[in-house]
Amino acid sequence: MSRTRRVIIRTCETYDPIRMESIIRDGMAELQATPRGRIFIKPNVVTANRNYIHHSYTHPVLVETMVRVLRNVSPEQPITIGESGGIGLPTRLFFHESGYAAMAKRTNVRLVDLNEEQTVKTPLVKAKWHKTMEVAKSLHEAEYKIWMPKLKFHIVTQITHCLKLNIGILTHKERFLYHDDRLNDKVVDMLEVGYPNLVVTDAITCGRGFESSPIPFQLGAILMANDPIAADMVAARILGYEPHEVLHLAEAERRGYGSLRFDEIEVSGDIAIEALRERTKDLDSPFQDLQKLNSPIRFYEGVNPDTGQNCYGGCICSVKGTLGTADRRYAGNLVNARRGAIVMGAYDGDVMHPGEPVVLVGDCTRVSGKLEAAKVIRFAGCPPKVATLMTMMPRHFGMRSPAWEPVNLIKVVFFSLLKAFMRVTIPLRRRARVSYPSARTPSARWQEAEAGDQVRRSTDH
Repeated sequence: MSRTRRVIIRTCETYDPIRMESIIRDGMAELQATPRGRIFIKPNVVTANRNYIHHSYTHPVLVETMVRVLRNVSPEQPITIGESGGIGLPTRLFFHESGYAAMAKRTNVRLVDLNEEQTVKTPLVKAKWHKTMEVAKSLHEAEYKIWMPKLKFHIVTQITHCLKLNIGILTHKERFLYHDDRLNDKVVDMLEVGYPNLVVTDAITCGRGFESSPIPFQLGAILMANDPIAADMVAARILGYEPHEVLHLAEAERRGYGSLRFDEIEVSGDIAIEALRERTKDLDSPFQDLQKLNSPIRFYEGVNPDTGQNCYGGCICSVKGTLGTADRRYAGNLVNARRGAIVMGAYDGDVMHPGEPVVLVGDCTRVSGKLEAAKVIRFAGCPPKVATLMTMMPRHFGMRSPAWEPVNLIKVVFFSLLKAFMRVTIPLRRRARVSYPSARTPSARWQEAEAGDQVRRSTDH
């Protein structure tokens, strides 16, 4: 590649604004990062709840510190923070619960739900499944992209860091397309649009277990990088994986986004990768394997009948997320559940649970052998909506669900109505047509990012 791919690791034990500002300012100088034009910051705000989900998102104080550093360098540059939150719920709800809405007011920065903006249908050249993508206007217009992931284990893709962060640039309309046994391919598809100029990672308090309602663990570090592949290589090794073991990283290498060889990147800082890996080596991350859960519920994992592959990113992911959230909210939910079974995909074998409930999750789910149960319940969809599973599935096993808490219901309804209003009024809020700087082909944008964005291409209009 035409530039050295670099990752900087700095110790940062707490969310101290002074320490974080020093790390970001010095790291940008070392990486020769020079933000210019319209700046777009993409954090991880997949979910948040003031009562029990506190570590799923990039800490707002770190993002606020990033904004302050940028403002000190160039006060006039427009900054947008954008996100499309998880599980189809309104992102404004998560902005409110995580403290991002309050942070945006303090900093007078623009905070947007990418589902509430005009989108630009953009062709993808290097993608495998997504041939086009509806790109929100703020992202499409961005001239400098800063990705600020939260380092976490992930229930189906091993880790969630820089590349996996790109699921959150998709609108809810396209988020669950190919979110099945093609999820790792899908993650790499998004890199064509979501190729950041700068990476700043919240690895101070990280997450294990279900990434949308994780169990926190203290790592005490901030990662900075000028390349997303290099950043994920370091993140993977810190969490105990080699880069090639992370399937979407291996796929990114195959598509030519960068080598996974450590001798081809430069890692520096005040703490070594192996020192951080030592801190994570004995961690257990529940829900990565359903068969290891301590619960009387039995799980039968079939395959996608069209491909014969384990549908890890579809119904299996939805079941893990539903149970992970319910158990995180109410400790002991799983271990004290009523006996029964959950089947996902086309299962080759018998499912024998006389006198117990058997839940079939997904349109394609079936049992090739004998099926015996007190009651068989099917949740349709490919995959079923997590909201449906969250509200209806736990009760069949005598489990409690946070979806029925009155305060949660009121918030979901309120922010859903607000989201609907904002979407309906998109035509009224469109600005006059402008010439987008990202009107170049996606491959040209990627090549420019690869070269360090040093020269504006003559194809800009």
